[in-house]
Amino acid sequence: MEEWRKLLIIAAVFLAVFFIPFDSPHIQDAIMEGFYMLQYYAREHVLTCLIPAFFIAGAIANFISQGAVMKYFGGGAKKWIAYSVASVSGTVLAVCSCTVLPLFAGIYQRGAGIGPAVAFLYSGPAINVLAIILTARVLGWQLGVARAVGAVIFAIIIGLFMAYLCRKEEEERMQACMDQGDDEEEKRSPLQNIGFFATLVFILIFAAWGLPEGAVGLWAAIYAARWYLVVGLLAVLAYILVKWFDGEERQSWVETTWEFSQQILPLLFAGVLVAGLLMGRPESDAGLIPAHYIESLVGGNSLQANVIASVIGAFMYFATLTEVPILQGLIGSGMGNGPALALLLAGPALSLPNMLVIRSVLGTKNTIIFVALVVIMATISGLIFGLIYP
Repeated sequence: MEEWRKLLIIAAVFLAVFFIPFDSPHIQDAIMEGFYMLQYYAREHVLTCLIPAFFIAGAIANFISQGAVMKYFGGGAKKWIAYSVASVSGTVLAVCSCTVLPLFAGIYQRGAGIGPAVAFLYSGPAINVLAIILTARVLGWQLGVARAVGAVIFAIIIGLFMAYLCRKEEEERMQACMDQGDDEEEKRSPLQNIGFFATLVFILIFAAWGLPEGAVGLWAAIYAARWYLVVGLLAVLAYILVKWFDGEERQSWVETTWEFSQQILPLLFAGVLVAGLLMGRPESDAGLIPAHYIESLVGGNSLQANVIASVIGAFMYFATLTEVPILQGLIGSGMGNGPALALLLAGPALSLPNMLVIRSVLGTKNTIIFVALVVIMATISGLIFGLIYP
């Protein structure tokens, strides 16, 4: 089977190279869009978002005991605690659908149940506080409130569905985690652990801090001072690492972080390149699928418009906060309120790069289930919202 798969891949690459009309200006523009998107991603997200996230994931895998993860997020944990924490995590972490992936992989591999882990995976980018505020300010309070409430409910329902549908394999995985035991000796006090992880999280938050157009007050002040805050936090982190950790622990942390990077980065880069090739950058109409064509499909509040908006949102890559100005343009071109909400609920939490990485962690079947649940629920929410606010 593996040899057949290799043959099919080689054949597909050969046929693509043989038949693609590379001399076509549209094809050339689309290819360049893919590389422009990849360049934008590398410049705007890798250093400020992904690298801090990888180090947090490595720290989770090394310094949070498996027993603690299973106690609060495992199969035997109290559901109301596990899902409550997972579903509101995005209010703290202002991350995009790709940056949340290392964190998700870290807690899942450490023993978190698939339900709470997936709830965290969805909520991380979906209920970014700044994005919610920007949505309400630019697109109206109705969409802002619907996005916030819908995202929390989505995270819980999707997590519960995933836990139920995957219950047999989850029982086996939880049993395997319990059989491994958790004989790790705690070398630091709970306050030291909290201080260490809080420092890492704040480095991620301030390094990734965005400034929407027209923002003033506290948000703008933090944005102006963000690099001073990051440097100060890095100094605190250096002190913590020297005083509270030994050399072996520091080395293990770096090695685990590198393992996550090797697993996730190639898939992310490939996905971002393909997403740019297909749809272009948000401000461009040079992808293989022109933006004006998408606009013609999501007008009004029909079932078709909501389904298409959900699917496009699921596959398109949105950098943090960019979904709002994109939607502003689409609404101005005739997009209905229902499809707008559907795209807001499916888009920031999913993307083609995101799906490729999720598949490497959860497997093909579970990834398809997760994506299908997001698309279906986004469509239903859009239909209901479109009826209430046509």
